[in-house]
Amino acid sequence: MIISLATLAILSVYGDQGKVHDFKMFKDSGRLIHPTTTLLADWGYQGIRKIHSHSQIPIKKKKQQQLATVDKKSNRQLASVRCAIEPVNRRCKIFRVVKEVYRGKHKHYSKTWNLIAGLVNWRYATV
Repeated sequence: MIISLATLAILSVYGDQGKVHDFKMFKDSGRLIHPTTTLLADWGYQGIRKIHSHSQIPIKKKKQQQLATVDKKSNRQLASVRCAIEPVNRRCKIFRVVKEVYRGKHKHYSKTWNLIAGLVNWRYATV
């Protein structure tokens, strides 16, 4: 899911068949994000800077070294900004079809997610 931090609206949803890593799905989806938009992601999106230059991921410590206090503060600040989107994930997972094993046809999986995203956006739209 691509979520706007300003409005907490779900902008885009992409699903793939089977167990696929989120970053691989992001690359395969072909979703275009404006080059000046800041993209906040977790550590699973390592290498996203090659695709989108204005992206931020947490800084990971190197083997047998401690993380510098500046890096820890940076990670904590990024996490505090990113945690604002967790309620949007919760709003989607209220629907049983999303939180449990999907038992429908695979060709309808993306349609189902888009429908849920539309319902969540409609229900929690700020006017």
